[in-house]
Amino acid sequence: MENKILTVEEALNNLPRIKTVLQAGGVIAVPTDTIYGVACLACNKESLDRIYKIKGRNLSKPLAISVGKSEDLEKWSHVNLDLKSLNALLPGPVTLVFDRKSTLPAELNPNTKSIGIRIPNNKFMIELAQFCNEPIALTSANISNEPSSLSINEFETLWKDLDLIVDGGQLSSGEVAKAGSTVIDLTKEGTYQIIRNGSHYDNVVKILDETCKLTRRF
Repeated sequence: MENKILTVEEALNNLPRIKTVLQAGGVIAVPTDTIYGVACLACNKESLDRIYKIKGRNLSKPLAISVGKSEDLEKWSHVNLDLKSLNALLPGPVTLVFDRKSTLPAELNPNTKSIGIRIPNNKFMIELAQFCNEPIALTSANISNEPSSLSINEFETLWKDLDLIVDGGQLSSGEVAKAGSTVIDLTKEGTYQIIRNGSHYDNVVKILDETCKLTRRF
């Protein structure tokens, strides 16, 4: 088990090893800027199936992807925001939902026309996505419908099913912190809709209103 758990520093020094694990169909636990997540390569159907099985997650619920920089969003989705607006939101505690492009691996969320994209404000997640140079499927590290995790001990029941665990320590505290990222539907140009209120909701809405100058849909 000790070899399975890496500190963030160890993980940053072992990106080739982690990439190899992911390419072999591995599922890993990762820290983000909100809660802990479980991740795999978005192109690997076996890994995607493992995530659903590990979490007991309904197959109809889509997974988000994590990428390394704002410019990457254009590769996988039809982005309705200019780069200035994207950079005001990313990296950050948000999941931006756009219409997906055909470039996105067909194995990921095959029955959905949109895709949620994250760039967590977390050094490890950014460097991992850039090193892998392909989208990383990402969801919360917990049994489906149970509370989210702010430390690795909170999802200890999943450890046996994971190939690696990156320990970023206690990410935050309190029930509000467990809300995860704020999920924003940006599929209609010039407008936004909040799909899920996250732990940094007020600040995110302020950016959408004042910096991005979008009209809110309800």
